[in-house]
Amino acid sequence: MAKYKIIFHEEKCIGCGACSSVCPGNWELSGEKVKPLNTDLDELKCNSEAKEICPVGAIEITEQA
Repeated sequence: MAKYKIIFHEEKCIGCGACSSVCPGNWELSGEKVKPLNTDLDELKCNSEAKEICPVGAIEITEQA
């Protein structure tokens, strides 16, 4: 089981690409929105930075029990 789960609020996403610029290995621009490639993670790596840089708070990361 993955240690972390990304909860992406697509309706909040404005497609600015900030998350994909700091974490291109897991975030990609898809049309006018950005989307995560993987939402179940064993390590946060750059995803925590993507969460912090998102100007509209569209990214949440929870720790799995």
